Amino acid sequence: MRRLALALPRAEERPSYNGTAGFRVRGRGLFAREREDGESVAIKVDLGERRALTAMQPETFVVTPHYENYPWMIVMLATVDPEELRELLTEAWRMTAPKRLREEWDASEAP
Repeated sequence: MRRLALALPRAEERPSYNGTAGFRVRGRGLFAREREDGESVAIKVDLGERRALTAMQPETFVVTPHYENYPWMIVMLATVDPEELRELLTEAWRMTAPKRLREEWDASEAP
């Protein structure tokens, strides 16, 4: 998870809640963080996508009462598909990154 998060443009790792690793864009916006259990990560997510994922794979995607009113969900690292995790982290980064940085990255990724 750490490698995937830090591969995103201007992503940085900084301490977050209770000393867990938090992943931010340009030191500001938090888009993911490790959880205290060491077995899961909280990831920023679109609420519609969250509903679909938690309904389809409740053993992998979880919403605790703490996150019910926020665009975040918990992802269980032992059961998540690595490509799905990469996509979720990328989308979380996109939701957090400034528009200009997203546009620069999109231009560099174009075929």
